[in-house]
Amino acid sequence: MSSGSSEKRKIGMWYEKIAGKYLEEKGYRIVAYNFQCRSGEIDVIAKKDDVVIFCEVKYRSHIRSGHPLEIVTLAKQRKLCRCAAYFLIYNGYGIGHACRFDVIGILGEEIAHLENAFLYSGQS
Repeated sequence: MSSGSSEKRKIGMWYEKIAGKYLEEKGYRIVAYNFQCRSGEIDVIAKKDDVVIFCEVKYRSHIRSGHPLEIVTLAKQRKLCRCAAYFLIYNGYGIGHACRFDVIGILGEEIAHLENAFLYSGQS
């Protein structure tokens, strides 16, 4: 890993922790940060009211490159869905357990939380 990507990863982890603290303040319980499997990675996994919430965290320092809530592509959504299905099975929840996909966008100091940002897609 190059020093540039290493630094970028550190910054990403920093903002994922900020997103986690934000969720905790809203009554969520953090289950995992940076869950990885062969299909990809989920930034934050939380639970609230027995629903498992898979969160993608996006940070931008300025709006010039677009709002962070706008940059979760269909391909990224599909990766997240595959990874979430693996997480549910691996942790004994079963594929039918209640879950949702949220996106947390951090723009400068502002946090925006989009609940149910997209639906589960089992397509590859």
